[in-house]
Amino acid sequence: MTATDERTRPRSAGHNRVSNVFWVLLAVFGASGYLVWDHFGNVRFGVFLFVISGWLVSLCLHEYAHARTALHSGDIGVGVRGYLTLNPLKYTHPVYSFLLPVVFIIIGGIALPGGAVFIDRGRIRKRGQHSLISAAGPAINALFAVACLLPLGAGWLDSAPTEFAAALGYLGALEVIATVLNLVPIPGLDGYGIIEPWLSYQTRRAFAPFAPYGMMAIFVLLWTPSLNQWFFTDIVGGVLGWFGNAGGYAAVGQELFRFWHANLLGYGG
Repeated sequence: MTATDERTRPRSAGHNRVSNVFWVLLAVFGASGYLVWDHFGNVRFGVFLFVISGWLVSLCLHEYAHARTALHSGDIGVGVRGYLTLNPLKYTHPVYSFLLPVVFIIIGGIALPGGAVFIDRGRIRKRGQHSLISAAGPAINALFAVACLLPLGAGWLDSAPTEFAAALGYLGALEVIATVLNLVPIPGLDGYGIIEPWLSYQTRRAFAPFAPYGMMAIFVLLWTPSLNQWFFTDIVGGVLGWFGNAGGYAAVGQELFRFWHANLLGYGG
């Protein structure tokens, strides 16, 4: 082993080491889930912590999936930029992609991860790889949603505390929302990133200036009553309907989570 190898090996290992920030989020997620299950302390606050920490964990995994897929597609710089550590503080826009989505959930129940990791697209040659990188994030949200909702639909939690099942249902509903919204082909969202490599250069150049505003545009559109009703009741409620009474649990979970606010979305049940 050369001297250069000795110097670079620790740094390379550090680029892949899971950050303490992520471990703390994971610990809060697990601990709050236990507290809700055991009815320890303020259950509603426990539901709030469980949903928020679970959502932040999924955000980290969402961005990690983008970065890991980019790494295997040719962008070796994602490790140096800290994207493989699952540390949200390493993201390109921590406020835009980490803080704002949490605020959106609190004030409107809209779960939407923003663009957070910089991918050196010049190192990636194949269009299919570009599409796969963009699709990797929503795929994680979809898997997270199934992990939350399948136990409810299968009846595995019928004897569990209602508050825990409701919290899990609401977290699953947020993951469904994130998956669907991220697949909308609007610049700045992953759905557009999937199709962008297949568009002409002129089209990509024309849409590029709108990328920073994609998430805000979705947020504004969903405050339109008719679109809000259609999206949350028909689309999200329809998906939750695949998992038995998951929609009913999600509605209860939302009430527990947002104890200061009335239930406005109504996922059905």
